[in-house]
Amino acid sequence: REGQSRRRPPSGPVTSPNGKLQVDVRDHNLVLKTPDASESGDEAAEKVLTTDATADDSFRRSAQRARLLSMQYGMADFPDDLPQGQWSSDSRYLLAFQTTTVPERVVQYVESSPRDQLQPQLQSYPYAKPGDPIPVATPRLFAMPDGREIALSRELFPDPFELRLERWSSDGKYVWMVYNQRGHQVLRLLQVELESGRVRAVIDEQSDTFVHYSAAGKYLLEWIGDETVLWASERSGWNHLYRYNAVTGELINPVTQGSWNFRAIEHVDRDAAVIWFRAVGVMPEQDPYHEHLCRVNFDGSDFQVLTAGDGTHEIEWSPSREYFIDRFSRVDLAPVHELRRSADGALVCLLETGEVTGAVDDLTLSGPRLPQRFVARGRDGQTDIHGIVHWPRDFDPAKKYPVLENIYAGPHDFHVPKTFRTRYGTQSMTEAGFVVVQIDGMGTAWRSKAFHDVCYRNLRDGGFPDRIAWIRALGQQYPQLDLDRVGIYGGSAGGQNAMAALLWHNDFYRVAVADCGCHDNRMDKLWWNEQWMGVVGDGQHYIGNSNTENAHLLAGKLMLVVGEMDRNVDPATTTQVVGKLIAANKDFVFLPIVGAGHGACESPYGQRKRLEFFQQHLGSPASSDSL
Repeated sequence: REGQSRRRPPSGPVTSPNGKLQVDVRDHNLVLKTPDASESGDEAAEKVLTTDATADDSFRRSAQRARLLSMQYGMADFPDDLPQGQWSSDSRYLLAFQTTTVPERVVQYVESSPRDQLQPQLQSYPYAKPGDPIPVATPRLFAMPDGREIALSRELFPDPFELRLERWSSDGKYVWMVYNQRGHQVLRLLQVELESGRVRAVIDEQSDTFVHYSAAGKYLLEWIGDETVLWASERSGWNHLYRYNAVTGELINPVTQGSWNFRAIEHVDRDAAVIWFRAVGVMPEQDPYHEHLCRVNFDGSDFQVLTAGDGTHEIEWSPSREYFIDRFSRVDLAPVHELRRSADGALVCLLETGEVTGAVDDLTLSGPRLPQRFVARGRDGQTDIHGIVHWPRDFDPAKKYPVLENIYAGPHDFHVPKTFRTRYGTQSMTEAGFVVVQIDGMGTAWRSKAFHDVCYRNLRDGGFPDRIAWIRALGQQYPQLDLDRVGIYGGSAGGQNAMAALLWHNDFYRVAVADCGCHDNRMDKLWWNEQWMGVVGDGQHYIGNSNTENAHLLAGKLMLVVGEMDRNVDPATTTQVVGKLIAANKDFVFLPIVGAGHGACESPYGQRKRLEFFQQHLGSPASSDSL
């Protein structure tokens, strides 16, 4: 749902669908109005529905709540002067949300060099962090036309991170809400029986680690009928679709199953009861991150993979959806375009095959080089770990080369490129004589649930045992790699990873450049960090994962980079780790970049200083005889 927006509610009182009633907010309480009676001078034109609301617990739409969700979903802020009431389609019921106001954290920083004045400016913005109180929205149900309140038990939604109205039933009997518990171990589809107010969980998703609700495709609730939904779950150890009766809570059937992951719905034909969807890992002989188009019937029958080529597939539908253009590629394969039939994936014709010249793994050749795919076993000796290698274009097999890892181990996704590109952002490094690698280790998403769960309350792991095993295996195959000269760099979550390498794996990584890192997860945005680290509690698991708290463990050469105006990760998290390094009497380089925001090290100046730092401490390629 990232980047999506939600429709703003209308301004002023909210009118019922039949036009006979309105609900408004006065002094933070709900007031029911009868417009027709008001016009005729009837004294019964208004009725106060609630009297217990206050400025700190109001029925006005919460700007504070909107800001919290805006940070997560990229939504535009809602206005704060509108009642949070929603009517059933038959105008017989009103569901309103009463929302608390809590102390709101504000991040402040000094903009040292404003464009419009000489003197510095203090900047600030609201920014909730792990453990902070959050505004809680409590639903209240009213029957019409008399405005009688129907009590709702909160037993099934005791600690919401988010609670929202999902849908009213077409027969006027139920309303459904989605409950996401804070800490993200419980996700429920709740059904409220309107006449009685009874609340029950018709779908109850729970995990001992986390429910990956923040990923499109892992949180999926798709209505395919008045009473039937598709629901995504990792309960089998893989992300799959399930079909439920949303009235009875009955699991009708698993729609997809197997040792692979449902990724996203492409199209649902409700009349034919067919789903077209994207999946990863569905072709066992291919890279498990390759995305393919599939189709399946609602009842789970007639499952088909509709794309075949060895690569990641992107689809463009014909207007009738009878055909689609399948564009697939890999980092070492230029795009191939095919026309296929959507009913069975049959190849109609080959449209175009891209051509590109460039050596991949033949290191005796000179000239342009495509990235090389490489697979090695991870920490358990069984699981395949996938990555790519960027070779210098003038690679000399008679020389020894230092290695750099470009790391980003954010658990929300996988990060190694899978499609063909003309540039990968590593050219300056490879032209300077470094071999650059990118790897997806355990703890990242879209493999098995067990593969992903490694990150739970364990972000410092960063998949490093897998990464190190992978690089060692690469070094065994290519002795030209000098594994005594290994560096690492990354930004944001990758900046956190890069410094962590010199705290907990400094027997392997020698040099690191950490850009705009979240060096203590208590300092970063609430929703992202509580997704993986859970509630703060006594904070011990946050402390154990903190670069800041463990800065005294540093060994090796470290450069810390931060943009003074970073509004994504609080820039103070970098200066705090600087303070801890100074207290521990550690040597390091600190590079704040004036006027820069998040990702400051990707500025031309930052890139140059990063490269020079690696050249200074890792050197350049040298002949085998000289080492």
